[in-house]
Amino acid sequence: MRVHYLQHVPFEALGSMESVFIKKGHNLTCTKFYDQEALPSMQDIDWLIVMGGPMGVHDEQIYPWLEREKKFIEEAILSGKVVLGICLGAQLIAHVLGAKVYKNKHSEIGWFDIVRSKEVETSIFAKAIPSKAKVFHWHGDTFDIPNGAIPMAKSVACPNQGFILEDRVFAFQFHLETTLLSAEKLIDNCGSELDGSMYVQSKNEILLNPERFTKINRIMFSVLEAIERTNQ
Repeated sequence: MRVHYLQHVPFEALGSMESVFIKKGHNLTCTKFYDQEALPSMQDIDWLIVMGGPMGVHDEQIYPWLEREKKFIEEAILSGKVVLGICLGAQLIAHVLGAKVYKNKHSEIGWFDIVRSKEVETSIFAKAIPSKAKVFHWHGDTFDIPNGAIPMAKSVACPNQGFILEDRVFAFQFHLETTLLSAEKLIDNCGSELDGSMYVQSKNEILLNPERFTKINRIMFSVLEAIERTNQ
């Protein structure tokens, strides 16, 4: 299988997903927009993964490559590819599907519970995503659920935590791929966002229990297994 991912900043890569794809022997390629790298031909990929970043979906004036990225994501969806977005990636998918992306009422950074939507009980993630789980968050924006998609989960701070469309387009506002190392990189590069507001934890709170990263990485593995099994 040919997996291509889009990376927006050096400190937000695939996290725990990378070792999963390597162990399975999948062909793994990347476009690093911060290095002005080119996008591949759509015929050369099977999966597209869109990672996170501190920019917003409407920041084309600052990041001109966002315009061609959006077109590429839209083309991947229309071409029948598996498309998975995380955080900014989820917001970009929502945007190209015609949903509104906007500032959330609260920034949400750290470990907070999500509650799985009822619709997920009959989806491909019924066994992959627990009915309730404490997961990692780092976002200030959110999105509406696109037409035809089913909501994935909610948290107290953010009612739309993801969605599923046609069992091959998946948007995760929260992070299941984050490792202890990638969380440390996020803090090193975006630590100014840890402002002590209601749903923003401190560095110590985020890094206190490293085993929590192992738990969410197991969920990420189950999610990838469910997607691959459904889209063989």
